[in-house]
Amino acid sequence: MGVTAVLPRSFRLRAPAPTGEPPVLSPVGVAVLLLGAFLPIVDFFVVNVALPTINQTLDASPPTLELVVAGYGTIYAALLVVGGRLGDALGRRRVFVAGLIGFTITSLLCGIAPSIGALVAFRLAQGATAALIVPQVLATFQAALPAERRAKALGLYGATAGIASVVGQVVGGLLVTADIAGSEWRPIFLVNVPIGLFALAVVFRYVPATKSEHPASVDLLGTGLFAATLTALLVPLTEGRTVGWAPWTWVVLGLAPLLGAATYVVERRTERAGAAPLLPPSLLRVRSVRRGLTLGLPFFLSFGGFMFVFALTVQDGLHADALHSGLALAPFALAFLVGSLLTPRAIARFGRAALGWGAIVQTVGLAELAVTVASDWPHVPLPAMAPGLVVAGFGQAFVFGSLFRLVLADVPPHLAGIGSGVLVTLQQSGLALGVATLGTLYVAIGDSGTGGTDFATVLAIQCVIALVMAVGSRAMPSLQVAPPAAVAVEA
Repeated sequence: MGVTAVLPRSFRLRAPAPTGEPPVLSPVGVAVLLLGAFLPIVDFFVVNVALPTINQTLDASPPTLELVVAGYGTIYAALLVVGGRLGDALGRRRVFVAGLIGFTITSLLCGIAPSIGALVAFRLAQGATAALIVPQVLATFQAALPAERRAKALGLYGATAGIASVVGQVVGGLLVTADIAGSEWRPIFLVNVPIGLFALAVVFRYVPATKSEHPASVDLLGTGLFAATLTALLVPLTEGRTVGWAPWTWVVLGLAPLLGAATYVVERRTERAGAAPLLPPSLLRVRSVRRGLTLGLPFFLSFGGFMFVFALTVQDGLHADALHSGLALAPFALAFLVGSLLTPRAIARFGRAALGWGAIVQTVGLAELAVTVASDWPHVPLPAMAPGLVVAGFGQAFVFGSLFRLVLADVPPHLAGIGSGVLVTLQQSGLALGVATLGTLYVAIGDSGTGGTDFATVLAIQCVIALVMAVGSRAMPSLQVAPPAAVAVEA
């Protein structure tokens, strides 16, 4: 029985036949779209190195600082698929522009926020506008590029998404240390304003207008339940320790599985009615999707937690300034870039083994980093961490790049948008929950004053996750024959 046969009738769609010459996206247009994708991803991570400074100027508690990062990621994750469907229905360039305008305005508001409460609120709004931008990038690549150029553009997108996560912290460190006109942390948001205006000035010239001939409706109920599930997990995990795990935190946390179950029931009912749910349950019957998402969630959780904990360790524990904290990740960023560029070739040659070996290499790097920090604490030279960061960054790049191909391996190409929407949503959810879980764990055990041991404990958890991924990769499709055009494309 084929893969399509396990999907409900509403998803057994044939790829639409071309109705004429499709619009063509120029290389400059590809660059403009990649710039649009780069900004929201950078902004998830750029805040990490600025957290101590934000704490000093706005008198924020550690849980509230976590919300500055995780709140953005939660809203971003919950609305990604909605953003993609709005682009299909209203026009992808139109929604991309609306998202850019909103992102630019909310970045300005974040940069001038007078209090930590205002900053959290503006970050939530910024996450919502980011969810309008990113889905249009991959969808436009699919609609406006021939197959050979599309494969290259998708490779560039994968590299952009990965590099943005580490570059964000490097650039954040530079901007905070520069303290432009005494503005301290605020330029990490304000710098988005001129970049956003530049993108808006050129997007109409270089990016063609496209839309879907058969757009799916927006699943408002499913979206609301999914967002409520993430919030029920996020808020107690970030605020629980500060309020002494008051009864309300356990009540809300207990609601999370109930809300998750309600989300599944509603989505299954929506799908059986022939509509398009936010997260189609039938996709879990596809082997590569089910197994890939099971491996992907802990990886993304681990990645988000690592970036957050590393910044706190270097600044609060080793007392490095924001500049050196950001630069400390430069070896990781360079290794991630090299690994991202090599991943497509490695997948073509080794198939699923690229994921397994990448996870093993990542484990070796994290273990080396943990030993270095724990043994030399509290006098750890930042260059001493470079070898572990290089190895970990190289391995993580292979895991990151392989997951997208492997998850969609069994999904028909014309349904890749549905599968990638689920995957990208899971990715952003995992990043946010990583900050809430591993970040909260690190802050909690940090009260012991053992410093390096606390950091090593978090890295040990991540090593276990990576080893599980290495073993689990053998259950993924072999990818002996996998055309590059089947890489994740947002619907």
